Amino acid sequence: MSMRLATVNTFRSLGNRNYRLFFTGQLVSVVGTAMQVVAQSWLVLTLTQSGVALGVTAALQFLPMLILGVWGGVVADRCDKRRVLIATQVGLAVLALALWALVVTGVVALWMVYVLALLLGLVAVVDMPTRQAFVTEMVGGGEVPNAVGLNSAVFNTGRLVGPAVAGVIIAGLGVAPCFLVNALSYAAVVAGLCAMRPDELFRQPPVAAGPGQVRAGLLYVWSTPALRSTILLVAAVGTFGLNFAVGLPLLARFALDGGPRLYGTLSSAMALGSLIGALVIAGRARPTRRMLVGAAAAFGASTVVAAASPTPLAVGLVLVPTGVAAMLFLATANSTLQLTSDPAMRGRVMALYGLVFLGSTPLGAPLVGWVSEVWGARVGLAAGGTVTLLAAGVAAATTSGRRWPRLRPPLTLRPAGADPEPLSPAPHGTV
Repeated sequence: MSMRLATVNTFRSLGNRNYRLFFTGQLVSVVGTAMQVVAQSWLVLTLTQSGVALGVTAALQFLPMLILGVWGGVVADRCDKRRVLIATQVGLAVLALALWALVVTGVVALWMVYVLALLLGLVAVVDMPTRQAFVTEMVGGGEVPNAVGLNSAVFNTGRLVGPAVAGVIIAGLGVAPCFLVNALSYAAVVAGLCAMRPDELFRQPPVAAGPGQVRAGLLYVWSTPALRSTILLVAAVGTFGLNFAVGLPLLARFALDGGPRLYGTLSSAMALGSLIGALVIAGRARPTRRMLVGAAAAFGASTVVAAASPTPLAVGLVLVPTGVAAMLFLATANSTLQLTSDPAMRGRVMALYGLVFLGSTPLGAPLVGWVSEVWGARVGLAAGGTVTLLAAGVAAATTSGRRWPRLRPPLTLRPAGADPEPLSPAPHGTV
């Protein structure tokens, strides 16, 4: 009986029709996305045999978030999030289709991969904060931790299945089919968004256009201790620790003498752990500072152990708890930011989260690639884990004795149908 209740509690957000449509569409799409991540990394390695090139590709993909990320949050706060997401998903599908066409026709070159990675990053500038903030609009403030956990579970189910499938496809047919599958998978997300009932969303009126909104968002985060400390820790871990898109293919190919199947298997092992971590988070009532810092420390320590593990089997086994710790850290940070932020600022807060999480990659990825190329893949991976451990230690020391504010769901959220006036999106042409 208790197990059944725990299961119902873990998946309770699926009782919301709009969220269920989003969940189902994402479940299909993230498998394709994970396949493309593996295929793109392997394509770059095939073209260059260079860890630096792999790092540059990752950097270009996330550079727009570093430069423009906060402006993407302004768009999320001003516009109808559902409509924005439909547009971004179509854009992502077109880019995946373009990469497939370049590979299948045999004309692909490294600079083309660089350009498409940069364009992908530009779409993500708007997509990421909008998608994160849209979670609260679908389920209401009281279910945010559960919905964030389930979103993470979906993402890591894709990361569990996608790399394994990609490894088999790449070994047998090459990288091109992975890009095509990803392009087609976005149709599931678009269909789910179109089928939603807008009057059942828990929406706030869009923020009116005005000067100084980016600066206001930055000042708001800096003046709120729970937001500031969380963002700073995510920045440190994202820059140095969460660069597995660079570290794992280099480890699989050069340190473990493997091929695409080994890379896909190692990615799936980490995704399995992340899925477990996501389900743990979904069953918790609210995030805590202790879990945030503890998960960061556990992630750093397990990364160092994975780097030192001598065999593919040993690395794969260690990557499971590494994935658990990584997801506990990221989902706790995500829930903390959403529940602590004011609804009118949520898009900008989540954009700043995306900036320090994804936007830090242009700084960390080339560095990890260079360290791996000069001193070896194991050293590059271990260095990221060591810096993560140090960051967790500093966070524990500087926040010990402080108490975060009690996190409560925003009381102002209500279904859009209950608003006295209909909601209309702000002009899309203004940022």
